Amino acid sequence: MRVAAVIAAFNEGSHIREVVAGTMPHVAAVVVVDDGSTDGTGAAAADAGARVVTHPANRGKGVAVRTGLAAIRDGGYTHVLLLDGDLQHRPADVPQLLAEAADTDADVVVGARSFDREQMPRSRYYSNVIGSWALGALIGTSIRDTQSGFRVIRLSALRGIPLTSTGYEVETEMLIRLARKGATVREVPVALAYFGAPSKLRPVRDTTRTCFLALYYRFFTRA
Repeated sequence: MRVAAVIAAFNEGSHIREVVAGTMPHVAAVVVVDDGSTDGTGAAAADAGARVVTHPANRGKGVAVRTGLAAIRDGGYTHVLLLDGDLQHRPADVPQLLAEAADTDADVVVGARSFDREQMPRSRYYSNVIGSWALGALIGTSIRDTQSGFRVIRLSALRGIPLTSTGYEVETEMLIRLARKGATVREVPVALAYFGAPSKLRPVRDTTRTCFLALYYRFFTRA
């Protein structure tokens, strides 16, 4: 395995340095897509050793992830590690995902959070539980945390998949399109980490959008 990490980041200047530094020992390269930040996110990421690709204006997480995937396409990598730049995905958990990918030869390994009502903000708890249940039913997977953006994906499995997402639904689109191609999906438990920057996800609006788009990706697209 030769793994490149892709981190889509928007105004994560206070945490991105720690995320990059914690991830670098486990992968061959770290690419941060600075999605129109105004707080020095790109400079902090570069100082920590990441390759930085910059969007002049904020374009959304889905576009940033797609930009990151394009940036590593010809680098000779076998897998991509996707994680957020706000410390809600802990770099210390990266080795678990990579080990599962290596040991099982899975196409996708998802870092699954335990949905603990006592540890999660109420809106995040219900949006994740409902969203994961709905998506799991659509694609017939037993994965508990289908909306987790903390994942390792075999790049050859993604080849030829026309991703079109612009927002947080990019994780859903990937899983549905990969499942339709027969990709194997596994999960490993990761820690809940809500002590970093506040999430930019709008639970009700973004989860509703994701569920509707999941229906579109599942039934009304070819690839």
